[in-house]
Amino acid sequence: MSHYPALRLRRTRAAAWSRRMHAETVLTPADLIWPLFVTEGDAEEPIASLPGVSRWSVKAIAERAREAAALGIPCLALFPNTPAGLRSDDGREALNPDNLMCRAIRSIKDAVPGIGVLTDVALDPYTSHGHDGLVDAAGYVLNDETAAILTEQALVQAEAGADIVAPSDMMDGRVGLMRTALEAGGHTNVQIMAYAAKYASAFYGPFRDAVGSRGLLKGDKKTYQMDPANSEEALREVALDIAEGADSVMVKPGLPYLDIIVRVKNAFEVPVFAYQVSGEYAMIEAAAAAGAGEREALVMETLMAFKRAGCSGVLTYHAPLAARLLGA
Repeated sequence: MSHYPALRLRRTRAAAWSRRMHAETVLTPADLIWPLFVTEGDAEEPIASLPGVSRWSVKAIAERAREAAALGIPCLALFPNTPAGLRSDDGREALNPDNLMCRAIRSIKDAVPGIGVLTDVALDPYTSHGHDGLVDAAGYVLNDETAAILTEQALVQAEAGADIVAPSDMMDGRVGLMRTALEAGGHTNVQIMAYAAKYASAFYGPFRDAVGSRGLLKGDKKTYQMDPANSEEALREVALDIAEGADSVMVKPGLPYLDIIVRVKNAFEVPVFAYQVSGEYAMIEAAAAAGAGEREALVMETLMAFKRAGCSGVLTYHAPLAARLLGA
């Protein structure tokens, strides 16, 4: 290997054109998935704990799809704020083919047929107790009974026009059940993006505000979401989901789990996505508001970190901002 002064690593960093040419990681709008919250009614509903993020009506969600398409964002992720009166212990509204999620899917596809729609498969936006599945008398979330309902939910969403169903519940075996049902139902091209390594994280708080489940949760989700102390277990979770038919896998949250992203990518060489979750977004916004950092620089650096770690794409509430900056 050469030594200084024959080797000066700063040479290739001396000019902007050279830095661009030698960049090892590239970020484009096509790497972004924009999570959106949908609600009943006609008015935009700003979310206090997520500055700059709102809940949108079924009609307004179509406008967000047009905005995303104009910015080059290829896919939207949908999360419903189900009215309180439609939430129940068994989350049966999840199976209603005319529920909020299904109407939002159809609204987007009518407005922008060519944009991808990713749908959340879990019962927490529909249950009165805030858990992702059915619970027994002791409050334990039942695995197999929940997985059966989630499979029906995935079919309902696929029939409404979803392109990717994304089970976020962390029940064992649900990916295989969904893949079998989708094939049998003629939805062979509907993808499954499995929340394969979803941790029981403190970073989800603002999301629960957004979908209206704050205060509903009885207990916690530690019996089904992963322990933040574990990484080998994440590889086992990913291996199971891939074996059952997942087309891609997700690590959630994002930045605190970059090591998991790297390990998953190196071990399996499959498309890996990260969810830059609500708490991560809120921290960036708080830092920018306090003058502790520059919003645009913080956003772009964190997104580049995901790509550098091996992500094929990132779910981020900053997607429209990032897309505008990348297109500038």
